[in-house]
Amino acid sequence: MTTRIDYRRQDALLVVDMQNDFCEGGALPVEGGKALVPGINAEIGAARAASALVVASRDWHPIDHVSFEHRGGSWPVHCVQDTSGAAFHPGLDYNDDTIRVSKATAFDADAYSAFDGTGLAGYLRDRGIERVVVCGLAMDVCVKATALEASREGFAVVLLAGLTEPVDPEARDRCTRELEADGIEVHQ
Repeated sequence: MTTRIDYRRQDALLVVDMQNDFCEGGALPVEGGKALVPGINAEIGAARAASALVVASRDWHPIDHVSFEHRGGSWPVHCVQDTSGAAFHPGLDYNDDTIRVSKATAFDADAYSAFDGTGLAGYLRDRGIERVVVCGLAMDVCVKATALEASREGFAVVLLAGLTEPVDPEARDRCTRELEADGIEVHQ
């Protein structure tokens, strides 16, 4: 499989929330989620070959998280800490060098961006990262929030649009336009 990006040492590939609960068969599935795995693995391989960082974000909710419907939130129970639903999709080529970032870990606060309350921006700057390449799930929720926050944090941002799927299929074009308007490079 051909990769979409020529990676450099100053890049980070940020794979957003490729967790079992967001793939088909999970508690909050995004149609087409599982089909992204081979393409994402190709990107992981290319990033590693160029000595770029590979970062994997995940929802890591406590059992009674504020985002859950029974607490008045918008979502069904999903990605509860230490459950199989919160685990990364088993087909992903993550290894011991993959940086894992857990978000939305507090009972009373939600977080969509991998940068929200995680210290990720500072960590990437400390490592000399200049560009963040984003893919994963879901395009119209956590992927969009992560890409926008990476841009606000001063990183050049590339969205791999072919390696993300939205919760709402009709949101794809709207998200693409919004991200491009923010200066984010979108690769199909």
